[in-house]
Amino acid sequence: MFTIGDFARLGRVSVRMLRHYDAIGLLRPARVDEWSGYRYYDAAQLARLNRLIALKDLGFTLAQVAAILDEKIDVTELQGMLRLRRAELAAAVAADRARLARVEARLFVIEKEGLMSVDEVLVKHVPAVRVAELSAVAESYAAQDIGPVIAPMFDELHRRLVEEGLHPIGPGIAYYEPLGEGVRVHATCPVAAAEPRPAAPGALAVVDLPAVEAATIVHRGSMTEADAVVQEIARWIEASGRVGTGYAREVYLETSADESAWVTEFQEPLLAEG
Repeated sequence: MFTIGDFARLGRVSVRMLRHYDAIGLLRPARVDEWSGYRYYDAAQLARLNRLIALKDLGFTLAQVAAILDEKIDVTELQGMLRLRRAELAAAVAADRARLARVEARLFVIEKEGLMSVDEVLVKHVPAVRVAELSAVAESYAAQDIGPVIAPMFDELHRRLVEEGLHPIGPGIAYYEPLGEGVRVHATCPVAAAEPRPAAPGALAVVDLPAVEAATIVHRGSMTEADAVVQEIARWIEASGRVGTGYAREVYLETSADESAWVTEFQEPLLAEG
């Protein structure tokens, strides 16, 4: 048998915690000396301690832990419960990280207010271009809805180009169309293809993006910081008296595994003057 100090060391918990578990009936000592009051534990009790700590660390209350342990759930069922709880916590952590990223992105926009110059915005003629594309629907134009849709689409687009023997002749382009609910997202790449072809369900389409006059600005850095650029174009449009006609196209001039090194041109289509 082990003294409470030795058992605490073996179980990597504090003596104070073992006393607390004893007081609330979660983990009683195997024996208590009637004269000294010293607590002694068996090695077999480490199994219950391990389950107790795992359940508590996964967010179960001590009352819930007691109920689970007292039901004498077998190892397989307990493992299933722990894996499910672990998955729930992992999802919560991922959601918190995504929320933090959105807050940081919005903070970046706020910090950039008034610091960027509208002189960086250039108006230019963007010629028509033939592209191969895939499309899908995102719930909204918010970054947290667009990102998970468009990233895998470009991976799939490049795979399909290789399969079909289509040769990219320019950087990837994303463009967006409003729907009654949500936004249709298009992941495209300029190609040397003879004829346009409409998209069958799940198939690669070849379409012509029309020429546009656009207010453009080049952004160097992560796409999580792109809202500041788009809003700067909006300020330029208002100051110049021009009218935008839709979502900006995104032309990915340089991309790499390090998104902070990306170079992206945003092209906001403009209504023709006059």
